[in-house]
Amino acid sequence: MTSIDDLAQRLRAFAAEREWGRFHTPKNLAMALAGEAGELLAELQWLTPEESSRVMDDQDAGARVRAELADVFLYTIQLADSLGIDLLQAARDKIEENESRYDAAAYRGSARKAPPLT
Repeated sequence: MTSIDDLAQRLRAFAAEREWGRFHTPKNLAMALAGEAGELLAELQWLTPEESSRVMDDQDAGARVRAELADVFLYTIQLADSLGIDLLQAARDKIEENESRYDAAAYRGSARKAPPLT
């Protein structure tokens, strides 16, 4: 199994071999991430909720969704790496924050937002 650190190192090597490091600033990586998220969204945009739940059943559409999701994931790793963020720890922290903000009993079955953090 490949770790996030392994992927980050491989992405650094990939960029270094092409002398792309100077382009991989946090701003540019965030913009690339947003662009890839938009491309992922475009694959699902006009589907009904039911169709979007079955998108992976279509070989061509599923391959496109998989590729776009991989792009989002890889740019997220690169951005976190460039900023020195431990993604796994950040994710754990965010889950803990959400668990405290969204009490299961109070939010079960509800899509309402929690009050802003103070």
